[in-house]
Amino acid sequence: MGRDSRKKSPRSGRRVVFTENYPKYISIGRVVAPWGDRGEVKVKVLTDFPERFALLEKVYIGKTARPFQVKGFRFHKGFAILQLEGFHTRSQAEALRGQFIQIPIEEVMPLEEGEYYEFEIIGLEVRTEEGKFLGKVKEIIYTGANDVYVVEGPEGEVLIPAIEDVILDINLAEGRMTVRLMEGLLP
Repeated sequence: MGRDSRKKSPRSGRRVVFTENYPKYISIGRVVAPWGDRGEVKVKVLTDFPERFALLEKVYIGKTARPFQVKGFRFHKGFAILQLEGFHTRSQAEALRGQFIQIPIEEVMPLEEGEYYEFEIIGLEVRTEEGKFLGKVKEIIYTGANDVYVVEGPEGEVLIPAIEDVILDINLAEGRMTVRLMEGLLP
């Protein structure tokens, strides 16, 4: 399960191409509490595209990705309020507390050139511009100033800042990221 948020990386635009390595569902929210007494749920939005909630007809919930029809939706103070088919009471809605609201990966929003989804970056092989293998991206750290890719490889963990001077190319078709190492990046 991944999150439906995009990360801006320099250079190389493309359209989303799905592979078997990608998750089947992407989380767009998490149920934080029941809302009212008619079975609605209050959802923390986990997507860079909150407008997608207005388009939802069906969502998938929990580790088993159980499908639910969306009967109603609105925003309230930064949260999405969802009415799901089959939920009519507060106690029924309470059962969803903490569960992720997911959509099929094929329904991700299109991105602009140079933007990538987390699930596209995680797992990429990372090489220097000279061709030296550094490892694979295992995690993304969000720092505020710029993202940092955590690369696990033969020399241990390497932190790669996601900035234009460092990230030279992202080639999703080949599953590769090419980087220019700044002084002090290697352990």
